Amino acid sequence: MIPTLTLNDGSRIPQLGFGTFLVPPDQTERIVSEALAVGYRHIDTAQAYRNERGVGVAVTASGIAREDLYLTSKVWNSRHKRDDVLRSFDVTLSKLGVDRLDLFLIHWPVPMLYDGDFVTTWKAMLELVDQGALTSAGVSNFEPAHLDRIVAETGRAPVVNQIEAHPYFPNAVARAASHGHGTVVEAWGPLGQGSILGDPAIAVVAEEVGRTSAQAILRWHIQRGDIIFPKSMRRDRMQENFEIFDFQLSPEQMAAIDALDHGPDGRVGADPNTFAVA
Repeated sequence: MIPTLTLNDGSRIPQLGFGTFLVPPDQTERIVSEALAVGYRHIDTAQAYRNERGVGVAVTASGIAREDLYLTSKVWNSRHKRDDVLRSFDVTLSKLGVDRLDLFLIHWPVPMLYDGDFVTTWKAMLELVDQGALTSAGVSNFEPAHLDRIVAETGRAPVVNQIEAHPYFPNAVARAASHGHGTVVEAWGPLGQGSILGDPAIAVVAEEVGRTSAQAILRWHIQRGDIIFPKSMRRDRMQENFEIFDFQLSPEQMAAIDALDHGPDGRVGADPNTFAVA
């Protein structure tokens, strides 16, 4: 049974989901269908992934009741103006084949674009919530100053902040800032995009608990209280990533993984303060 977390708007979200970053559009229906068959009920996609339609086809074909699914997408950087947010949201709903979205995120703050104005984007997200077609609004890749600004100017904090986080880059500062606003952290790239799977310290922990290195890392995230959505194109790996709720890491094992923090050098993705791709 996948545990759920309560968000600051009172809604609940599965702590484990399935990610679709870099899943080719022409393979998305098959891959997401397999993930749903394994048991995943939380699917994370984005406008920039160009595979929302495939996600929607898989969801419809699954026959799973809508209330048993949790669907997330993200508005892309070229659509940060109010009307573009609202218009693109409708397109996302159409592609997914649903009339309501559980969670919609600002994909990046892109503070170097739009004259540094991402507050207008956040206000548009809140409009969608107030209109009823969106259950929860969140952000992705927001640094502490970005979070502070949108909360100060609107009085409403995002339900989640989806940030890069893994043992080599726990992203402690952004994580703490998120928690300070009552915002739950979603960790993207929870396996460091594969870069940490061969780490000897993780191999030791994995051997101690009789699991794979990937399972040990994902369990570390779960015990930290974050939401994760690992991606795999292989059914056996999907299953492996799903089987992380029947064991625990000890405080000593958690500390051993905590000690792998490389600081900023451990980052594998872009810096949100300078990322400006539109």
